[in-house]
Amino acid sequence: MSSAAAQQPDVTPVVACTISRDISNFDLLIEDMETELGESWGDLSFDEAIEYLQQPDAATLEFIAIAVDSKDEGNLGRIADIVKAAKDRDIKAILIADEISPMALHQLLKLGADDFVPYPLPEAALHDAIERLRRAAQAPAIEAAAVVTGGENRQGIVYPIHGLAGGTGATTLAVNLAWELANLDKTNPPKVCLLDFDFQTGSVSTYLDLPRREAVYEMLSDTAAVDHAAFLQTLVTFKDKLHVLTAPSDMLPLDIVTSEDINRILDIARANFDFVIVDMPRTVVQWTEAVLNQAHVYFAMIELDMRSAQNTLRMIRALKAEDLPFEKLRYILNRAPKFTDLSGKGRVKRLAESLDIKIEIQLPDGGKQVTDSNDHGLPLAETAAKSPLRKEITKMAQSILEHGRAAATAGLV
Repeated sequence: MSSAAAQQPDVTPVVACTISRDISNFDLLIEDMETELGESWGDLSFDEAIEYLQQPDAATLEFIAIAVDSKDEGNLGRIADIVKAAKDRDIKAILIADEISPMALHQLLKLGADDFVPYPLPEAALHDAIERLRRAAQAPAIEAAAVVTGGENRQGIVYPIHGLAGGTGATTLAVNLAWELANLDKTNPPKVCLLDFDFQTGSVSTYLDLPRREAVYEMLSDTAAVDHAAFLQTLVTFKDKLHVLTAPSDMLPLDIVTSEDINRILDIARANFDFVIVDMPRTVVQWTEAVLNQAHVYFAMIELDMRSAQNTLRMIRALKAEDLPFEKLRYILNRAPKFTDLSGKGRVKRLAESLDIKIEIQLPDGGKQVTDSNDHGLPLAETAAKSPLRKEITKMAQSILEHGRAAATAGLV
């Protein structure tokens, strides 16, 4: 293999180049490039890359593979220029990243890299990335749209759960509601998917004792290349009944995805599942609007305290200011007063009146049973089946199931 792509013999057209500070640091990449392309690829240094990409010889390139590690984070400006030069020639760019920070990776992907593969390279990862680039280049737009939705066309219903204050129990509800939905009908069980969209502190994987997969990061980094098969492979299953998209293993910025990315993920999930439960981050971000618009109803978790009251007002004002469908909000009060607590019930009534909202669901305090259940990575149904909280969540799941099937029968979803 030549040290510069420009020196490749004419009889073997160069269809790809690796670009790196030192290709010898990426032995597995060399092996995979030779396996995929034989002799029809070359290698460039960062210094050589931009000059070569501006030459006529670069016209034969399908893609470049930019290999970076933590030592390259100080050269992000130069790498960004390489990506831009490739995009100007309509050459695809695959980013091969070895232990660079999430922020640096996010910055490079936003600058236009078409795909991302972690290093050391997982088996067939480079092959799959090349195939995705080729399919995207060949397929017309209408065909690409069909690939994104794909699946079984179930037209599932989206139910996000958003805690309006810390510790309101939104993740606990999301996990247990999804599990109850998946188990309600033994003869004709619905297909249920649970999505953890809290990319920074999401705990769904902890509450169900599931591994966090690197594939989640890859999917979020390039949702345009994800079809329904790739999406399903990214999910993990809990007891063969519930499909889960965990939060990534690393703490990522919430703006690593856009509204377009979130819509793609939700479209694929809806096509493959009857019910899609979304555990939302507490922070309202730009793509919250996308989830709100796709949701049938949007559950807002609160408690009987001042912080919840103030945050509810802020949420309503924010949605109204942006002319968003705030009427989709359904308020759930966690740790609600007991039936015999007349004083507490009076406070609940005054809270609803002061906020001009209707609190439709009141969940009892699950106490230590909830903490133990979450710590053991199991739903309440597995650890505290007779818990009053579990019984209320089951009722909620039953209502959702009946409403969803009635709507499907009527052709409303």
